Amino acid sequence: MGTCIICGASAEGQICPLHEEDVAFEFEGTRPDQLTPSRYYRGIVDGYADFGVFVEIGESGVTGLLHQSELRRRLESLPWEPGDEVYVQVTKVHDNGNVDLGWSIRQSAEEFRGRLVDDPSAETNAELPSESSAEDAATDQNDSSTADTNAGDAAGDAGGSTSQRADAATDGSHGEATRSRQTRTSGGQQLAQADGEAAVEQTSAQPDGIERVTVGALADRVGDVVRLEGEITGARQTGGPTVFELTDETGTVDCAAFEEAGVRAYPEVDAGDVVRLTGEVERRRGDLQVETAALKLLEGDEHGAVEARLEDAIVAEAEPTETALLADDPVVEAVRSAIVESATTIRRAIIESRPVILRHAATVDGYVAGAAIERAVLPLVREHHAAADAQYHYVDRRPLDDAFYDMNAATGDVTTMLDNAERHDEKLPLFVFVAAGSTHESLDGFELLSTYDAGRVVVDGGHADPEISDAVDAVVNPTLADADHAQVTTAVLGANLAAMVNADVRADLRHLPAVSYWQDTPEAYRELAADAGYDAEGVRDLREAIALEAYYQSYEDKREIVKDLLWDAGNASLAAHVSGQFRTKLETELETAAHHVEDRLIDGVRFRVLDTEAYTHRFDFPPIDLLLDELHRRDDGPRPLVTVGFNEDELRLRSTVPVDVRAVAAAVADEVPTAGVTPRGSRDGRIEFLLGEREAVLEATIGAIAARL
Repeated sequence: MGTCIICGASAEGQICPLHEEDVAFEFEGTRPDQLTPSRYYRGIVDGYADFGVFVEIGESGVTGLLHQSELRRRLESLPWEPGDEVYVQVTKVHDNGNVDLGWSIRQSAEEFRGRLVDDPSAETNAELPSESSAEDAATDQNDSSTADTNAGDAAGDAGGSTSQRADAATDGSHGEATRSRQTRTSGGQQLAQADGEAAVEQTSAQPDGIERVTVGALADRVGDVVRLEGEITGARQTGGPTVFELTDETGTVDCAAFEEAGVRAYPEVDAGDVVRLTGEVERRRGDLQVETAALKLLEGDEHGAVEARLEDAIVAEAEPTETALLADDPVVEAVRSAIVESATTIRRAIIESRPVILRHAATVDGYVAGAAIERAVLPLVREHHAAADAQYHYVDRRPLDDAFYDMNAATGDVTTMLDNAERHDEKLPLFVFVAAGSTHESLDGFELLSTYDAGRVVVDGGHADPEISDAVDAVVNPTLADADHAQVTTAVLGANLAAMVNADVRADLRHLPAVSYWQDTPEAYRELAADAGYDAEGVRDLREAIALEAYYQSYEDKREIVKDLLWDAGNASLAAHVSGQFRTKLETELETAAHHVEDRLIDGVRFRVLDTEAYTHRFDFPPIDLLLDELHRRDDGPRPLVTVGFNEDELRLRSTVPVDVRAVAAAVADEVPTAGVTPRGSRDGRIEFLLGEREAVLEATIGAIAARL
């Protein structure tokens, strides 16, 4: 029997059942079944997945999953990095060894009321830390052993070795401390560094200096002390070391530098600096890492030489290796040079370790094109970065609510990117807008990104306003090349762009253009899909399955689901199953809506009008836009035909002949000046208005369209 370190009551071990959740445990077991559910444990972040965070409990090799449903915040907003110390609750240990974890609001040892060791080999699994008393284990203790332990753990995180540090006397006149650091000897090479000068001193055993190598050669140099030269492309502070991302002409690697637990090493070094770094190459949890012994900012000719070497390599590597189109298509041929320029911009961002953020419309066209570009980018990121989880940090695909990049979306993106830059020294990203961003409604959002020098690329098959060209770095849009944009989808453009970004995935993209055509698929793209093993039914299943998934939780990228649908041939049954749900839901809604469509014939123009507020389920599948598209496509009556869907304050248009929504909106505003009429988009766009003028706006819109056709 023991005594509870919190309340003093008798206990089995050093904690009573009432206070077991008030202490942090250090796990010293080796198997999942040795964990005690409901306890809070110290852990180490092992990596991220789309659905949560993997955490190693203590340093036992036992890993659990903190599912995103357990988090008190969005997964992407977590400040944790692999290697960070965290605290989690073990909620369940499954028979198969899987461990479920829960959120802990307390994220430091000091926030708990005590600390104990869960050692299955001990007399009980709630023992005091070695050489500690009950008073020492309670959180009101104030001795230095905790700090020493944390520093030792952090040094281990830095690479498994401990650096010896001695503080010299402070200078009385300046109040500054000079510190000397002695690192371990490895392979007969001893490195020393004085903080006052970031230079490398070597023993006489190594008079000619340490060999400079490239990041790409590090896999063959594990255990060696090497010198790297390149640009710092990121820095993040963990509970132990500072981790710098160093990029040279061949790749990127993490370099851990330890000052003391949680203290920023080399505070003078920031992202964008060109440096020379010396350290030992090692592997941490399977990833290459360099344990930094010395880090020097390069200036003058040295800086210029490294910078020139990097720039030459970037220019050469960023250029696409293959620029052939997926199929013969005159519309795509008209924008080939723009596709090459955009592919070069994306490749350069990857090489420069800039995150690539894909913002696409939550439609089939947007999802297919966005997923195609993601398919091309991910392998390049994995090649360029040594860290296994780099794909989760340098590629993000975020659906947009609309085909416009408004200030709401831009403000959220800027807030996130500035937070990442502040927390992790992350470079500002390249934003790639897909099936969105071609009209003037996006200009304010682009301007906000431009203020912070964030890159901008637009890939869109819809109508484009000329001023967009000046607002972004590159744009792929047939309208700007005087080509017929009605004959091509964004997925066609996106698949061709992806093939130029990464020629290795070209074969994976052949069926994607056909998926984006709801009708009248060009023969060239039907043949490409057939070559990839997809007949007309298979293509239809994919299109409808993506349409259904694009609707549900449209604010999430659904990377794995979309990947399984588009690229796992073994999941044909999954696509067929989801497609069946799509058709059932769509047909039910179409049957209901068809009974309430009002037909009008005005000056030879046929109008079909549906009150979507009254006769659709607005918050269930299918969304209004998809429903109107299908109503419009299935009508086999006389042409010209205009389908109008209207609710409380929006009116949507579909037309078999071009209708300039902005011109129509201007006419409606003149006729109903009190309606607050605002056009959104151009052809097949919508008109927004005030609820009180709903009927007047509808009649004025129909009249304005009839007068123009």
